[in-house]
Amino acid sequence: MPVRTDLARESAARAPHLSGISQDEREESGLNISRICVETKDAAEALGKPRGCYVTISSQEFSLQSSPEKFNERAAVISREISSLCGNISSALVVGLGNRNITPDRLGPAVADKIIATRHLKRLAKDIDTGGMAEVSVLAAGVMGQTGLEAAETAKAVVSIVNPDILIAVDALACCEYESLGSTIQLCDTGISPGSGVENARAEFSAETMGVPTVAIGVPTVMDAQALSDSPLYKGMFVTPRSIDTLIERTSSLIALALNLTLHKGLTAEEIISLW
Repeated sequence: MPVRTDLARESAARAPHLSGISQDEREESGLNISRICVETKDAAEALGKPRGCYVTISSQEFSLQSSPEKFNERAAVISREISSLCGNISSALVVGLGNRNITPDRLGPAVADKIIATRHLKRLAKDIDTGGMAEVSVLAAGVMGQTGLEAAETAKAVVSIVNPDILIAVDALACCEYESLGSTIQLCDTGISPGSGVENARAEFSAETMGVPTVAIGVPTVMDAQALSDSPLYKGMFVTPRSIDTLIERTSSLIALALNLTLHKGLTAEEIISLW
């Protein structure tokens, strides 16, 4: 049985001679940035990933314990990569996916908590200068076991109300390589199927289902145990780092800062952090 992964980079590494994909890689600010574009239907089927662009940003040092300057510099790099997928944004809906009561699945809600929502300010507080900020709505959709609703159903209903230029979904991912666990951020313009990496796929978030361009951002917080051992005892099991609490706090803050820099270009990193 093949091990599960949400990362296009890991899938592509297992098919090194596959045609129909293009790849490039570079280093910036201590980050390794890999871009994979899945260009054909055959390549998409072989990788198990929709056609589109996948940007993987990796480091073993995603940490709030590093200097503020280094943290802010990395957030700026990630922000530029998000902008390369999103283009110019005047309005956005940011959706934090996952269950905030389960630590490895708390990434989405933790990011949503730090996104600066401005839709109400732009509509109701005309005396406040929001010229350097996009119109942003934020949704922590919860999970079906808590709400009785598919997160995608809730998001689509909100999209119909706020009519954003783009939907940005943030979710925890699964990987199959230990080096990716907690040290990798994947961005893609293909959307996401929440839970697919742990064989619990829910309704997908994509341009086709949401009716607006959809970008997904995720961090692998669990790893398929079968990547560590072929024993049938590990079938269906996933492992997570002992330091998962710290990992969620650090990576959610990094992603939230990058997203806020992308959406609110009139604010500095210091100003954004002061509002958390």
